[in-house]
Amino acid sequence: MIRISFYIVILCLSFLSFSQNTNETCTSIYLIRHAEKVRDNSGDRNPHLNPDGILRADKWRDVLKHIKFDMIYSTNLYRTLETATPISEYNQLDIQTYPPSKDYYNQFLESNKGKIILVVGHSNTTPDFVNSLIEKNFYKDIDDNNNGNLYYIHKCDNNEPTHVLFYIN
Repeated sequence: MIRISFYIVILCLSFLSFSQNTNETCTSIYLIRHAEKVRDNSGDRNPHLNPDGILRADKWRDVLKHIKFDMIYSTNLYRTLETATPISEYNQLDIQTYPPSKDYYNQFLESNKGKIILVVGHSNTTPDFVNSLIEKNFYKDIDDNNNGNLYYIHKCDNNEPTHVLFYIN
């Protein structure tokens, strides 16, 4: 059942990517939150992924393996970098780190125009990033127990962006 869901998500994302006018410059952005992190109450502000998180990072690679990314971005923390690593290795791309800030979000589309991008962030920064890209306050912070949201934005030239949220368990 999970495998069928993966293929349905990929089919939907592919349809959105290719249904736009081919004369336009279009950008596709996939955004996810980091996978499950170690929660040992040690006060560690930069924890690694726990075993479930390592499995989820591999699952994200499998879910997204049919997408040829041009760029992969992650915040500069272990949990986001470790989530992005299986996907970056599969795509043979280096991970670019980014600062989660409104100033950065505002110039992101222009500096990545025409690319297919993956962004790995956090429960509060990922929805903020999406909202900045679509220029609407549409998505709320992700529940702390939810590591399965996949946001997709497709933007062509001066048109309104298309956006959708999938949940991958």
